[in-house]
Amino acid sequence: QVHLAESGGGSVQAGGTLRLSCTTSGPTYSRWWVAWFRQAPGREREGVAALYAADGSTFYGDSVKDRVTISQDIDKNTLYLQMNNLKPEDTAMYYCAAGSYAGGRALSKDAYPNWGQGTQVTVSS
Repeated sequence: QVHLAESGGGSVQAGGTLRLSCTTSGPTYSRWWVAWFRQAPGREREGVAALYAADGSTFYGDSVKDRVTISQDIDKNTLYLQMNNLKPEDTAMYYCAAGSYAGGRALSKDAYPNWGQGTQVTVSS
């Protein structure tokens, strides 16, 4: 069984930085697709960044790709999201997700059956 737990959210001013972490447990992490999504109130869940653990391939959403970096520590089975130059529109609940195959749908929420509980990010102007 896959378990995901996010941490690192908080409140920051515009222009600030945060690093989110997602600790994972379950079989064969090194073969997973893992990703970060976010959801603001009243909006659809949006793919922020994704990573294929087996080879480190990364994918980014257009709205954040110049400001965030997804990375992993294979030994710790942990996923990270470094977010820089945060903007008020980045305010959302951020979720970690994992699945055995995402292929061409790396930033689609439908590709991921396993989700964490989320960590709140609030950016003030």
